[in-house]
Amino acid sequence: ILSYPAIAVYSPVINGVGGNLVAVQASRLSTVLHQHGKWKEQAEKRISSWWPFSGRSSEARAARLLLVILLPGSVVFLTVIHLFKSSHAKTTALFLLSYTAASYLQVVCLLVFANWLVPFLWQLGRDPDNYAIPYLTASGDVLGTGLLALAFVVST
Repeated sequence: ILSYPAIAVYSPVINGVGGNLVAVQASRLSTVLHQHGKWKEQAEKRISSWWPFSGRSSEARAARLLLVILLPGSVVFLTVIHLFKSSHAKTTALFLLSYTAASYLQVVCLLVFANWLVPFLWQLGRDPDNYAIPYLTASGDVLGTGLLALAFVVST
C-alpha cells in the first residue's frame, strides 16, 4: 500500500465485481444440482466440464454472459473513481488495460473454480449455496488483490 496507495481505491471494485459475478454463477450451478437432485448423475453431467464456458447449456451461456457484462460494469465503477478524482487514483491507458486484464483473469479463474467446487461440495453432501460462495469470494479477494497489485506494477 505504501508503494501503490491507489490500490486501496481499486481493490473493493475488482474484488466486489468478481465476487458478485462468481456468486451468481455458483448459485446457478447449485440450483441445477438441487433441481436434478434425484438424478445425481444427470446433474453432474451438466456441470462435468472443468471449463465453464464451453457447450450450449444454460450454465455455459451464463458464464459467457458474466464475462461480457464484466467490462461495462467495471467501466462504470472506474468512471466513478475517476470522477471523484481520488488523489491517489491516476487512470492511465496502460493502467486501464492492466486493470481490465486482471479483472478478466480473476473472473475466469473464479468461474473455473466454481465449476469444480460446487459439484465437489454437492458430492460431499454439503449445500453449495451455503458453502461455495464464501470460499469463492474469499478466493476472489486474494486473487483480485494480487492481480491488482500486478496491474499497478505493470502500469508503472
